[in-house]
Amino acid sequence: MENKRIVIKVGTSTLTHKTGKLNIRKVERLVKTISDLQNAGNKILLVSSGAIGLGMSKIGLKQKPTDTPMKQACAAVGQCELMYMYDKLFSEYSLTVAQLLLTKYVLDSDSRKNVENAIESLLSCDVIPIINENDTVAIEELELEIGENDSLSAIIACVAKADLLVILSDIDGLYDSDPHTNKDAKLIESVDEIDERIEKFATGSVSGLGTGGMSTKINAAKIVNEAGIDMIIMNGANPENLYNLIDNKKIGTIFKAKRGAK
Repeated sequence: MENKRIVIKVGTSTLTHKTGKLNIRKVERLVKTISDLQNAGNKILLVSSGAIGLGMSKIGLKQKPTDTPMKQACAAVGQCELMYMYDKLFSEYSLTVAQLLLTKYVLDSDSRKNVENAIESLLSCDVIPIINENDTVAIEELELEIGENDSLSAIIACVAKADLLVILSDIDGLYDSDPHTNKDAKLIESVDEIDERIEKFATGSVSGLGTGGMSTKINAAKIVNEAGIDMIIMNGANPENLYNLIDNKKIGTIFKAKRGAK
C-alpha cells in the first residue's frame, strides 16, 4: 500500500484491562506502530475512546456510572488522562499530537467546514489529530446510551477525505455468529455489499466498558463505503498487525467501498 491517509479508531476495550485500568503495554505498542506508519509517510488520524473508562479508574469507580452527571465527570477527568498519555508516548518518537473534541451537532452544521480546515492544517504540519466525542457536553448521547466513536470515526474519515478507516476491536472482524459464544463461528474476510444478511450478524458490545457493538461498526461501514472509502475491522490485541495493511496482507474484515463513489 502506497502512502495513505488513514483514520484509526481504537475502543475502550483495546486501551484498558478488564479492570478498567490502562493496558500500558498495549497502548505503548499501538503508539509505536502508529508512529512508524506516520514516519513512513502515511497521514494518521486517531479516533480514541477511553475517556470515561480512564476517568472511572482515576476517580476510583468500580462500575460505569448510570447517571449522566457522573458520566460527564468521568469523561472530563478521563480526557485529561487520555491526552496526557498520548502526548507523552508520541513525543518519545518526536511526533506531535493535537486534541479535537467534537459533537454530532458540530459535524452536522456549517461548522463542519471548520473541522475540515483544522484537520487539513494539522496533517500538513505532520501532526496526529487525536479525536474523541465531547462526552462532557454531549449529554444527549450519554443519556440515550448511543454515544459511540464508530460512527464518529466514519464521519471523520469522510471529512478528512481518508483512503481507509481501520476500526480496532476486541474480535478479529465480522463473523457469521458471535465468536465469544460459538467456537465454530466463521470470519467473513470481505464484504462487497452490506445487505440484510450482513446486518443480521451484528451483535451488541460484550466488554461492558465500551458503548459500541458490531451494529455500530456496520453502520460506520455504510457511511464510509458510500463516500468511496474502504473500512477494515481487525483485532486491536496486536497493534503490530497494522503493518499487514501496509503490506497488503489479508487481515480482519474489509468492507469495500462502492466503485465510483469517491
